[in-house]
Amino acid sequence: MKSLMLFLGFLFFGTAAFAQSDLAERVVLETNHGTIVIELDRENAPITVDSFLENVHAGTYEGSLFHRVMPNFMIQGGGFMPGMKPIETDKSLLNEADNGLKNLRGTVAMARRQDPDSASIQFFINVVDNVALDHTSKSPRGWGYAVFGRVVEGMDVADAISKVARGRVGAFGDVPDEPVVIESAKRVAPQSATAGEE
Repeated sequence: MKSLMLFLGFLFFGTAAFAQSDLAERVVLETNHGTIVIELDRENAPITVDSFLENVHAGTYEGSLFHRVMPNFMIQGGGFMPGMKPIETDKSLLNEADNGLKNLRGTVAMARRQDPDSASIQFFINVVDNVALDHTSKSPRGWGYAVFGRVVEGMDVADAISKVARGRVGAFGDVPDEPVVIESAKRVAPQSATAGEE
């Protein structure tokens, strides 16, 4: 009986991190390397999800780049247009990295500068488990990076992007030699995510 309770507890807590995935909001990124579908976790990261969807609705990400790609780490995008032209923004988000979500393979988190609350529009997809990016304390070094979603389709695309040839462009490192472009970013109903319908 005790073993059964432990098993049921594991099932409960194992699914709690991304609860009610059948009702979760999704965003489809169409890239020149394929399609990536992101499921958003409003329950655990409401501020970040609201901001991300604002960017999607505003068309901020359309035509932008995955400008920093690193195999066995992550792919980062949403902040630059081709030619490494920065996308102007005055956003500064409250860091929600203390929400209990971990930077596991396939999760999506906000990029930021040294200031814990400096995330704006750039995001990244973890292609491996990156425990060093998780929240450990409410200090500059321990705040971590806020996870707000996960890839539910197209992780193979993210993996492929992470492995493209890359180099340096001015002050920026790990820039793909050939631009990896987010051609469109659209919010979709969960059941129509693979079809790309609004």
